[in-house]
Amino acid sequence: MLCDGILLMRVPTRPVLLASLYLVFVAATVSAHGVDEGDQGFLESNEGAQVGPFVYLGAKHMVTGYDHLLFLVGVVFFLYRLKDVAIYVSMFTVGHSVTLIGGVLLDIQANAYLIDAVIGLSVVYKGFDNLGGFRRLFGFQPDTRGAVLVFGLFHGFGLATKLQKFALSKDGLVANIVAFNVGVEVGQFLALGLILMFMVWWRTKKSFLRHAVATNTALMAAGFLLTGYQLTGYWTA
Repeated sequence: MLCDGILLMRVPTRPVLLASLYLVFVAATVSAHGVDEGDQGFLESNEGAQVGPFVYLGAKHMVTGYDHLLFLVGVVFFLYRLKDVAIYVSMFTVGHSVTLIGGVLLDIQANAYLIDAVIGLSVVYKGFDNLGGFRRLFGFQPDTRGAVLVFGLFHGFGLATKLQKFALSKDGLVANIVAFNVGVEVGQFLALGLILMFMVWWRTKKSFLRHAVATNTALMAAGFLLTGYQLTGYWTA
């Protein structure tokens, strides 16, 4: 069984393998921050404030950003009260909003591969935390809210580094970046709604506790894969 997110059961080998393979496949076959050619062309040719299109691009980026979604799954996995969900998601939102908007408008530069590697580690952290790894192995529990806020800063900065690759017009830049961030929040709200509906349904099944260990182990596996992929890109770029 699981108590307060602490692992008290033996890890079932087959569910771990199947869930890990699935999440590893997802993480390996998608680009968490990829921008397709059509969107890239729009970003580089846009002039002036285009609030609607930038809201759409922000929402699209969030709902197809698998690193963000995996992290959110980990964050809400053991949150049963909507109040707690709201608090943690708000911390994440504040974090990535600050660095997304600030990173672009203040032109704060960083290596995109290293930022995305930390984002991958955020997924590892949340799976490990859900398994009670810190208490069991190190005898302490980090401030989970603070960690979500800090990782939110990195998630937002990851978005900022991708936008900085394009020659964004200064004309209407503030309105466009704010609109993009609003779109990210819209996409996050939609994705989170689907995640929560699934979690509420799954928690009514006996399989939830039985496979909770496997799922969070798979989250860690996917996070390690994402981190390794980004570090490989950094070393070979």
